[in-house]
Amino acid sequence: EEVVLVAATKGRTPEEIEEAIRVGVKVVGENRVQEAEAKFPLIRLPFRKHMIGHLQRNKVKKALKLFEVIQSVDSLRLGEEISKRALQTGRTVEVLVEVNTSGEETKFGVSPEGTLDLVGGLLELEGVSVRGLMTIGPLTEDEGKVRKAFSLLRELREEAERELGVQLPVLSMGMSGDFEVAIEEGSTMVRIGTAIFGPRPS
Repeated sequence: EEVVLVAATKGRTPEEIEEAIRVGVKVVGENRVQEAEAKFPLIRLPFRKHMIGHLQRNKVKKALKLFEVIQSVDSLRLGEEISKRALQTGRTVEVLVEVNTSGEETKFGVSPEGTLDLVGGLLELEGVSVRGLMTIGPLTEDEGKVRKAFSLLRELREEAERELGVQLPVLSMGMSGDFEVAIEEGSTMVRIGTAIFGPRPS
């Protein structure tokens, strides 16, 4: 099974991103629409563009001009806005459903209990293609807790596939500090910043 590497480029310069693409990065993940807007036009090499940060509904129109995939859909209202804007431009947008698997209040994402309903609702929308689930692992040194969060995402995917009769091939989980555990638990896509670029400038 191939694991897709998404370079998480928050705070990185266009030059750093180009360098990463030169050595083999094919997918770039940006956290903020404004940052992508400023940087993407300056990058002269081809790459796929993923939105990996929280997306506000009022930024959807701009986001769809910049990104091919939205990894952070956490409500039906956001999905409906993406659908509306996608239909206006005659395209289908690939999305992942962001799940808060750690229960940390500071994290975005639908609750595990609400995941099935949200996936089901998004599947009804035109112009939106649900490809899988995404989560951010808990901020802890406790590997057991991290593993539990990732295995929960895998179980939620299996439940959604079974109950809704769909294929959800993508499990986007794992960052610089926990990607090995994520891959062991079935991740198909990791979002790596520090391990590619070094520590972010403060």
